[in-house]
Amino acid sequence: MSSRKRSTWLNAIAILMLIAGLGIGGLALASSMGVWFGLWNFGRGFELLGIANSYGDLIAIVGAVVTVAVFVLAKVVGVGNGSQLTAMALVGTLSAALAYYVPESFRPPEGADIPGIHDISTDTVNPPEFVAILPLRADAPNTTVYGGSPRMTPELLAAEQTRAYPDLKTVRLDEPPAAVFARALAAVEQLGWELVDQDPATGRIEATDTTFWFRFKDDIVIRIQPSGQGTIIDARSLSRVGVGDVGTNARRLRAFFAAL
Repeated sequence: MSSRKRSTWLNAIAILMLIAGLGIGGLALASSMGVWFGLWNFGRGFELLGIANSYGDLIAIVGAVVTVAVFVLAKVVGVGNGSQLTAMALVGTLSAALAYYVPESFRPPEGADIPGIHDISTDTVNPPEFVAILPLRADAPNTTVYGGSPRMTPELLAAEQTRAYPDLKTVRLDEPPAAVFARALAAVEQLGWELVDQDPATGRIEATDTTFWFRFKDDIVIRIQPSGQGTIIDARSLSRVGVGDVGTNARRLRAFFAAL
């Protein structure tokens, strides 16, 4: 094969790798952007992201091989634009790798027992109630009534949560409510949640957290009450859409108490 033909083949391979990688990466990005702009619902978005995840790793592996091969062959053949071709193949590889990694980062650890619930509260008997956030959830598919989702009851929801997240319970602190309230507000700010309302008189704080990829809105209510010489604090995190939350609401409450 002549040097010119080998150069043409290298160009074609690098361009194909770039197109394949950007294509699968673009599909992953479109899965979320379509939801943002109302082009399709989150179910369709998850389906598209799943396709990107299914093929992203394979394309990334092929891309890594192609990138190395293009780099080496360009040196051997003496192609003048070898660095550009290598960069093109590398960009396609990285794009495919991201298309695989992003949905993988949402996946629970292998063997993790994640129940199909989306309402998590440290107090499952008398969960904190939303007040100021209710108008913001007027069109949300998920109800704020604890255990009020289809095929769910308060008892079943509490049992599922206790089984999966036994560490999420009412927290007791040897500090006055005012001090805890201030610390809770600081934690909300630290975590980057959008503060919706604060009522020191009743010890209630409400906030909204927006997830990274699909920009889902999840709501949080924090309840701070005096208890003897100290304070008890409860928190509840509730998704606006979706049956399960892949453990997101539990992780959110853990992050809050860690920040507190």
